[in-house]
Amino acid sequence: MASYLVKRVLMALLALLIITCVTFIIMNLVPGGPFMSEKAPSPEVLAALEAKYGLNKPIGEQLINYLKDVLRGDFGVSFRMQKNRPVIEIIQDLFPVSARVGLFAVINAVLIGIPIGCLAAYNRGKVLDSALRVVMTIGISIPSFVVATLLLILLSVNLKILPGMGLTDWRNYIMPCFALSFYPMCYIGRMTRSSMLDAINADYIRTARAKGLSSGRIIFKHALRNSLIPVVTYIGPMIAYLLTGGFVVETVFSIPGLGRYFIQSILNRDYPIIMGTTVFLAAFVIMMNLVVDILYKVIDPRINLSNGGEA
Repeated sequence: MASYLVKRVLMALLALLIITCVTFIIMNLVPGGPFMSEKAPSPEVLAALEAKYGLNKPIGEQLINYLKDVLRGDFGVSFRMQKNRPVIEIIQDLFPVSARVGLFAVINAVLIGIPIGCLAAYNRGKVLDSALRVVMTIGISIPSFVVATLLLILLSVNLKILPGMGLTDWRNYIMPCFALSFYPMCYIGRMTRSSMLDAINADYIRTARAKGLSSGRIIFKHALRNSLIPVVTYIGPMIAYLLTGGFVVETVFSIPGLGRYFIQSILNRDYPIIMGTTVFLAAFVIMMNLVVDILYKVIDPRINLSNGGEA
């Protein structure tokens, strides 16, 4: 177990290094720069700004300097959006906003997605199963920005029953949390149904039926646990994505979170914020994947992590 964790941590660090290097190089190869705007500065001013922030050096040297700073916990300062403010402070301020919305979305997706998948499997071939499959198919087919826009137009603009901007009240969380969780909720439901149907046909389920156990107990107690592994695989990265901010959803509802700010930083070519957010998001996703691998052992004790997760 210990050797497996060490191996995974080293692999995670390597993956994070590759992501950082690739993002940095691609970002700097795109034409333009953070100081180019409608009123472009004079060549002298532009040269002075590039020299101040080290942008006049070769890309390779800039990358090495950036990696050295990151190892010391320094992600640089904002070039434009919050000029000269440390990026780590910006992330610390904005991440809790995204995390609150994301946490409610995660809870909604898991607490609704798994039960509807179980209900669909339990009622296989019946009207309820068909209805739930239609809803789940629609949910994974419609992009989140479409769901967010429809909710905004219907509930905020037309019916005026929910506020459509900001997070000043508990009601402000309803639409963005639902829009953010609708796709993962339906995806989890489909995965749960599929895994549950596979588990139902297993030998141990036939044995449970032969012993006279009720169908409900077989489905929700015995089959569910063994069908959760593919669901957990998806939930790990999903949590990382939802907690760090649904970029489009935050933009639609004007939520001052990390996702919306990340989009603005790309439009403004604020390199340090782009890099800092990318590294933060990548590290979070990698960490959640590691947590998921450990949860495999909790869900199914037969899995041997030291052998790469094989039973």
